[in-house]
Amino acid sequence: MSKIHAAITAVNGYVPEYVLTNHELESMVDTNDEWITTRTGIKERRILKGEGLGTSDMAVPAVEGLLKKRGISAEEIELIIFCTTTPDRVFPATANILANKIGAKNAWGYDLQATCSGFLFGLATGSQFIESGKHKKVLVVGGDKMSSMINYKDRTTCIIFGDGCGVVLLEPDYEGNGVIDSVLKSDGSGVAYLHQKAGGSVKPATHETIEAREHYLYQEGQAVFKFAVTNMAEVAAEVMERNDLKAEDIAWLVPHQANKRIIDATAARTGVSSDKVIVNIERFGNTTNGTLPLCLWEWESKFKKGDNLILAAFGGGFTWGAIYLKWAY
Repeated sequence: MSKIHAAITAVNGYVPEYVLTNHELESMVDTNDEWITTRTGIKERRILKGEGLGTSDMAVPAVEGLLKKRGISAEEIELIIFCTTTPDRVFPATANILANKIGAKNAWGYDLQATCSGFLFGLATGSQFIESGKHKKVLVVGGDKMSSMINYKDRTTCIIFGDGCGVVLLEPDYEGNGVIDSVLKSDGSGVAYLHQKAGGSVKPATHETIEAREHYLYQEGQAVFKFAVTNMAEVAAEVMERNDLKAEDIAWLVPHQANKRIIDATAARTGVSSDKVIVNIERFGNTTNGTLPLCLWEWESKFKKGDNLILAAFGGGFTWGAIYLKWAY
């Protein structure tokens, strides 16, 4: 019997309607369009507006659209891995909330937290359930409502992040397409440079932590950039070298959309030409777990069966990694 690979057989995404432009940010914080664009490559980002709406509310239309495209029902889904840094609640898992909202009555699920590398880690994890024969239909969701943890008085972070969600369906493939290899890494010493100061068990919420604005994302930009620009590029090159892939063998490089300079460095290290690099950071910003599936969603029509794709990401923690997959349809 042929080896089972976990193939992406459908992809879909959702971004909120509200567009937060650089020009609007100019009225909120001391910054300007040129400063933002030259340092990040971002022109605008989407923001989820509305009382009581969370990350799962973006996942619902993304998943429902995917199910319609694939022609299957929610009851056929066996497992949901929800990769997010902004869950609806501390508990229960947003995966379980999503399952209830879409009617996935036969699915079990859990949340996976690896910040911006979460979707990559989730894709690798979901693949194991397919490759082992345990499941035949696994949803890997990547989404974040980053606006819920951003301080719009902090110009170092509020210019970067946006809201959005993407999802892929994994199914067995016997033709050699799907997830072929992955290199995944983490380094907990990075916690000092990118974290949320309060809200966890180490420092629960109090009046003092709220007044000190410690429930927002904290980032030391230069330290994070220095680590990311090197390691995301290196791990993408590593997974290519492990599989004897040269730049001309790669149809598409799908990098995490954190910063245009980091994307460019990854492309340069792998030797992949700019016309093969998927970039939508200028319109969506950094949607954390949403960036990779949103890229796949937007470029889906350009992919061909058998195309070699390299996915690469870097996130707080630190976490980083790359996946080599062959497109299955």
